[in-house]
Amino acid sequence: MKLSGVMPALITPFDANGKVDFKAFEKHLTGLRAAGVTGWVPMGSTGEYSALSNAERDEVLKFVKDFANEGEALIAGTNAPATREVIENTLRAKEIGYDTVLLATPFYTRPTQDELLAHFQKVLAETNVNLVLYSYPYKDGVEIGFDILDALADDPRVLGIKESSGSLQRAIDIHARYHGRIDLISGSDDIALDFMFWGADAWICGPANCMAKACVDLDRTFRSGDLAKAREKMIVLYKAMNILESGKFVQKVKYGCELQGQSVGNCRAPLGELTADEKAEFRKAMEPILNW
Repeated sequence: MKLSGVMPALITPFDANGKVDFKAFEKHLTGLRAAGVTGWVPMGSTGEYSALSNAERDEVLKFVKDFANEGEALIAGTNAPATREVIENTLRAKEIGYDTVLLATPFYTRPTQDELLAHFQKVLAETNVNLVLYSYPYKDGVEIGFDILDALADDPRVLGIKESSGSLQRAIDIHARYHGRIDLISGSDDIALDFMFWGADAWICGPANCMAKACVDLDRTFRSGDLAKAREKMIVLYKAMNILESGKFVQKVKYGCELQGQSVGNCRAPLGELTADEKAEFRKAMEPILNW
């Protein structure tokens, strides 16, 4: 399985009562498909995974699976604090129809590198799925180190690593060390073009929820070989991407959807609403993107 193109790390829409709003979800996904995304990544951190019950997570996974067309990639977030729970979540996702899952370091646990490797190996041993690793040390507190990648690089079910460290040097190292074995997947949105240049053929992209057309256009422009034009487009995107990375990421992505005419509701507590100043700053950065 080869992942490519822009795959949104999907938000989860909520209605006025705080319930998952599947009518808004369908409208949202339809707009993303029209923009040219290549697949779907529900139930990651952008989807407020940790704020949903297991029943709600399964409902979301089934909804997205039923919406997907043949040829569109499907990657389910199945993370949890404990290995046992990750395996249970992954097996349920497999039953729903997901052959690939996205796994970060188990949250709250801060395992050692040996413990983290054993965790991934146990998931592989007890489930028949492909893995996309997710390294986000700023949020998880633990990096997926090169010793782990060395140990997993020749397993054909370890497809790639979504690299969200923000370190271009690490992205270059991943491509240089594992090209043809573990794919580099862009997960540092404000340097996405740099990742493309250094071998990232796929972009699992939270901002694509509210700027899908622009993200897909950047990806296609880079693929066309017009690097100068791709750089110009990244410059336009950079400000909004950088503001997203500065904090309150999910709230800002959802507000960006609102700016695009897509009502997807508020985030669940403890995530609060944006201030008027935060909205104004992000709205200004989004202005050149809204009519892309």
